[in-house]
Amino acid sequence: MAFGKKRPRRAPSKRRSKIKQVKKDPLYIDGVKPTPMYVDYKDVELLGKMVNRHGRIVSRRKSGCHAASQHAVATAIKRARFMALMPYIAD
Repeated sequence: MAFGKKRPRRAPSKRRSKIKQVKKDPLYIDGVKPTPMYVDYKDVELLGKMVNRHGRIVSRRKSGCHAASQHAVATAIKRARFMALMPYIAD
């Protein structure tokens, strides 16, 4: 860009501020964090909600879990897979 030339001005964009809804952690019981944080690997119904249709563990953003909850869920899913309660890949 040569000196002296000005860039054409763009019209101001109308950006909408997105209000981010905070998802409730599915593992919290009545809004209270269970201590110690433990997810039963035999609870296949709960773990099935934390896995997508391809059999992959759902990320924290999509599941709405906090970091400690997501770590406990991932460990429980891996244990359930090892014990053959859940498949490694979808059928």
